[in-house]
Amino acid sequence: MEEKTLYTLLVYSENIAGILNQITAVFTRRQVNIESLNVSASSIPGVHKYTITAYSDEDQIIKITKQIEKKIDVVKASYYTDDQLFIREVGLYKLSTPIVLENPEISRIIRRADGNVMEVNPTYVTVMLGGMTEEITNLFFALDKYKCVLQYTRSGRVAVTRSTVEQVTDFLEQQEAKRKA
Repeated sequence: MEEKTLYTLLVYSENIAGILNQITAVFTRRQVNIESLNVSASSIPGVHKYTITAYSDEDQIIKITKQIEKKIDVVKASYYTDDQLFIREVGLYKLSTPIVLENPEISRIIRRADGNVMEVNPTYVTVMLGGMTEEITNLFFALDKYKCVLQYTRSGRVAVTRSTVEQVTDFLEQQEAKRKA
């Protein structure tokens, strides 16, 4: 059996209600769990970008990508490994101010991780860290040892390809050329 790898799918679709449900249903039917999901407008007007991560083997991820691409409102779907993308996530940490003030090591941990203190009040300190998944979860575990974490959340992955042009741009240009021919 092939080892599971974390893949990132970049899916571009028209901004149509219900398309997210159609996309996630493909993963459900194949019993592949989505690790993270981020949806936003893309640089192309009227087109949304879905950044989806999932552990799978390559054969399965190819099938999932092809099935998603068959959806009528999907413009383009591609899968990538981490080395093919620029990737970032954001972590937010709400910490107990009294505990942070009584232990200076907590502030040193935040500084070493390059965390940004966003707010300090008598009840809590809010910290933000942008980076890779491991950096964000490592800061959480380091802070959690001090029992100071009141709340913690991590965003879904945002990613752009290392290519100078996204595949969807090439695809749309080809479609336009065919339409004009």
